Amino acid sequence: MSKKIGVLVMSYGTPASLDDVEAYYTHIRRGNPPAPEQLKELKDRYEAIVGGVFPLRENTDNQVQGMQDMLNEHTKDSELEFVCYQGLKHAFPFIEDGVEQMAADGITEAVGIVLAPHYSTMSVASYIKRAKETAEKHNLPISFIESYHLHPKLIETLSNRVNAKLELFEETGATREQVRVLFSAHSLPERILTMGDPYRDQLMETSKAIAERANVPSWQFTWQSAGRTAEPWLGPDVLDTMQELAKEQVKYVLVAPIGFVSDHLEVLYDLDIEAQELATEIDMRLMRIDSLNTDPLYMEVLADEVIRKYKEVYA
Repeated sequence: MSKKIGVLVMSYGTPASLDDVEAYYTHIRRGNPPAPEQLKELKDRYEAIVGGVFPLRENTDNQVQGMQDMLNEHTKDSELEFVCYQGLKHAFPFIEDGVEQMAADGITEAVGIVLAPHYSTMSVASYIKRAKETAEKHNLPISFIESYHLHPKLIETLSNRVNAKLELFEETGATREQVRVLFSAHSLPERILTMGDPYRDQLMETSKAIAERANVPSWQFTWQSAGRTAEPWLGPDVLDTMQELAKEQVKYVLVAPIGFVSDHLEVLYDLDIEAQELATEIDMRLMRIDSLNTDPLYMEVLADEVIRKYKEVYA
């Protein structure tokens, strides 16, 4: 009989339908519902990318299943069976639900991982805190992977994606030297810099590793999808960066949103719609790399990290 090992797979979450958008954003806003005009704008964004159907949630579901399949492929000759439980920050099943389900299923050893390669006190740390608090209530041992931003297979698959799009630019007549690669990630409040937070440094390390492996001649880092709050957020924003590049007569831009591991709003709307509209206005050819989604190499990254952590703590 195999021994079941629980894997808590955590991510930000997304509404399952347009009817769930208000509750979702109310949760993000700590119980404060969005104003009617804000709610309309949010729904309009979702409708613009998916026409009322939500593949965003399905993307995460597929990643969790793909990860479980890869884990059990790696351990098929052992007595271990990995069972993945989803835990979302702002939607059901919440992080607490995932932990409680593990406890109800009799899991006695567990590993937690976030579908985000880069650690921040305002993102990954908050997921881990909630999971730990719930696990302690159930006396469930759980160990966590905090980051995996330089895993060789992650750098490999992201480099492959950058190269694939640079080759497309070359097919249209642009040289690699003419294409500016913009690595990007979700912005966070600037105050993380005074907290010694590693988020920005880890993103720069990932960018540098990809640029070196893919032999990218011209690149820089930019931010995107900043929250609308009174405090300053990390910048410059990708739209501002594009405007500056236009002034420099840069005509070809490739965005590599390395802070995101699947297609969701910040990719499908902020880049594919909003940034593309600006590119048209300023006569710029803009592409982005394909998202990781269930890419086998990314599934390998997640499986490698979970197995490594399990052996480190429990074996």
